[in-house]
Amino acid sequence: MPVVLIAEDDEDIALILSRLLKRSGYSVLHAPDGQRAFELAVANRPDVVLTDLGMPRMDGLELTRAIREHAELRDTPIVMLSGHLHPGDGAPTQAGVCVVLLKPCPNDKLREVVNELTELGAHGHSGADSGCPAVWPVSA
Repeated sequence: MPVVLIAEDDEDIALILSRLLKRSGYSVLHAPDGQRAFELAVANRPDVVLTDLGMPRMDGLELTRAIREHAELRDTPIVMLSGHLHPGDGAPTQAGVCVVLLKPCPNDKLREVVNELTELGAHGHSGADSGCPAVWPVSA
């Protein structure tokens, strides 16, 4: 069963995301901040990381950069789900995020993106031939 790590400090949103992904056949780990998410990623090597942007201790961009710098995690697909970004903001792509979803994101779109990244699997995140979809932004 593929594993999705959710890095989300809002417990209500984390619960909704967890339920949605569990119903879609994923095993789900949850961290309430970026630092804990990084620790869980190192310990569990998830298939996909779904991160919020604004979190305590380490935000979503810092988490993404930490994952990209870690030898065993660098190719992990990362989705950023945020209500605080504006279309065209280059920071997520520069950090190594594969796909940005803007809140509120329809459940079917979130499932579709996580499924696609799970199927794609680990892949590089730099250069034209990286395999990373680098889609920004994806919305309804």
